[in-house]
Amino acid sequence: MKRGANYMLHFIVNPCARSGLGKIVWEKIEQKLADEQVAYQMYFTQYKCHATKIAQEITSDGHQHTLVVLGGDGSINEVINGICYLDKTTLGYIPLGSGNDFARGLQIPSDPEKALEIILHSPHKRTLNLGVLNFHYQSHRFAVSSGIGYDAAICHQINRSRIKRILNRINLGQLGYVALSVGTLFRWHPIKMKLLIDGTKTLHFQKVYFAAAMNLPFEGGGCKFCPTAKPDDNFLDLIVIADVPKVAALTILPTVFSGKHTHMKGVHIYRFKHANVKVDVPLVLHSDGEPFPAESELEWMLESDSLQILVP
Repeated sequence: MKRGANYMLHFIVNPCARSGLGKIVWEKIEQKLADEQVAYQMYFTQYKCHATKIAQEITSDGHQHTLVVLGGDGSINEVINGICYLDKTTLGYIPLGSGNDFARGLQIPSDPEKALEIILHSPHKRTLNLGVLNFHYQSHRFAVSSGIGYDAAICHQINRSRIKRILNRINLGQLGYVALSVGTLFRWHPIKMKLLIDGTKTLHFQKVYFAAAMNLPFEGGGCKFCPTAKPDDNFLDLIVIADVPKVAALTILPTVFSGKHTHMKGVHIYRFKHANVKVDVPLVLHSDGEPFPAESELEWMLESDSLQILVP
């Protein structure tokens, strides 16, 4: 479906995505846009959280806008945290990250040209709920997931690791998550956790490895932690891995890529709109893989508004 004559696309491009591939891909996309006489504006991100500022500036006028993100899950995260009017925003996505869990969960093709075809011609849109992570007077939206504990510790290590950049260059970014997962688990010390779901259900865990709020099924480059999570059902899904020996937790790891872990001992999955978490030792956090410092209390909740995303 050809977009209208007044249809303007705002491309927010991370030129450093996948170790510099972003700029190369943009040059090809730019030629395609010229060939099809598409009206657009392009913004290169230049520093951390720049995409947040760009999205805020574009959407602050309260008008309808279509933002197209070219980058990874971290770029998506920055953009959604800058959008002023979610209900007036449509999102397009050209995935170029190492994990690409956002694209995977929405079945957006990893091939940039195919993803662009969807943005230019697909008649299909899907509602996209968002989650919110609240902690220590801070509030941060997430599109894929937010976690505390073991999975967040891996995100912290990956973001500091030179291995990630090397593996990205040869399209093996997922291996970084897998390799660090095993090593981190052996060193991990499970902690106590109190969980309050929707203000009515209180749960206590004695040995928690991690907990994650999921808006989409995948995290960590294809780990299908919550297979039934949907971005448009007005719920978030919650997974807690707890109260099993470390050896048993290790056996869970290989099954998460297929989603066959959900009935295993130690795996607890819930659906919710609001959850409060307290742990006895401060643990690191993440939001869509972006790390945050250690906290002992946090809140996850469903964002009140949603946006639209262009899908196949």
